[in-house]
Amino acid sequence: MTRIGVTGGMGSGKTTICWTLESMNIPVFYADEEVKKMYEDNGEVKAMVVEAFGEDIYSSGRLNKKLLAEKVFGNAAALATLNAIAHPAAAKRVAAWVEQQHAPCVVQEAALMFESSAYRQLDKIVTVNAPEELRIQRVMQRDGCARHEALRRMARQLSDAERTARADFCIVNDDVTPLLPQILEFRKKFKC
Repeated sequence: MTRIGVTGGMGSGKTTICWTLESMNIPVFYADEEVKKMYEDNGEVKAMVVEAFGEDIYSSGRLNKKLLAEKVFGNAAALATLNAIAHPAAAKRVAAWVEQQHAPCVVQEAALMFESSAYRQLDKIVTVNAPEELRIQRVMQRDGCARHEALRRMARQLSDAERTARADFCIVNDDVTPLLPQILEFRKKFKC
């Protein structure tokens, strides 16, 4: 089984690519969504988050995402602590998911694939790139945030150039270049 990672910066459109792959009967694991669920349904993770960030980080059993963001963004040590909790637990979750798949290839979608070292468990990496201004507009629209907030969040990620240099294939999602031929090309290249 070939394990393919799909990554890209915020607003690049990696989820759109993965939805297309799912429509082609390729199993996709959405790591970012699974991590969000894990904060709610994994008792061990919840306990570690409370220990690291305080009891008020959960309210009625639900993660206070805004408070967590305030505590970790701009604080490298706090972010490293959160990543040390989340990344190993996410790796276990994806490994269990892969064991349940019976397809010739599977896809793992994650924004921080290189930053989290998740790429080491994968055979090939596809990065999705889009012009920065388009990405900013997509993030602002999707998340209902201000431009400066979108830029601040995007600054924590690798640049498109860095991801492209480390990836095995690049898809351009600029709302001009057709996506399907690019997806079919990487599927052919990776025999997926």
